[in-house]
Amino acid sequence: MSSITLHRHALSGHSHRVEVFLSILGLEANIVDVDLANGAHKEATFLSKNSFGQVPVLDDGDVTLSDSNAILVYLASKYDNNNTWLPSDIVDASNVQRFLSVAAGKVAYGPALARLVNVFGANLDKTTAIATAHGIIFELNGHLEGRDWLVTAKPTIADVANYAYIAHAPEGDISLEAYPNIRAWISRFESLTGFVPMQSSAAGLNA
Repeated sequence: MSSITLHRHALSGHSHRVEVFLSILGLEANIVDVDLANGAHKEATFLSKNSFGQVPVLDDGDVTLSDSNAILVYLASKYDNNNTWLPSDIVDASNVQRFLSVAAGKVAYGPALARLVNVFGANLDKTTAIATAHGIIFELNGHLEGRDWLVTAKPTIADVANYAYIAHAPEGDISLEAYPNIRAWISRFESLTGFVPMQSSAAGLNA
């Protein structure tokens, strides 16, 4: 049995970025679904793993980690012997960090937040989230002009971190029709060996 366990929620894009990266790396993992609806993430057992009470959480032997981007860095550093997912070149590595910050910033407060309103019924400012989403997706669409991936000629964890919430942006009423480079990037990511999809929701433009 694998020593790696991923505590996740099937509709969480943060969880999916770890789940898909584990699969792409060819790492077997025990998947444990956390019942967010019934507050399992706020119980003492889970809080002992992540005091913030959020998924995902990764157990790898004696190591327990939370925060999806931190987990991506850990997995790339430990298991990617080719140093492509987290490049060894300091400039490339710094640019990967730049896009991890994008995933934790404008993507989280744009497409992820708008989807949170539609899929989970969160009482948040959807109008501002949609505007933020189109802003960052427009910028990334321009960045991807003439590029296959966000940082280097090969995919990195920058692409992993940004994929789920952008690909599922229509669930938050955000159309990707006007962003051909984004749609092509999504298609390339979904063609990677080991790719596993995130569960879709019949919400927003997908309703």
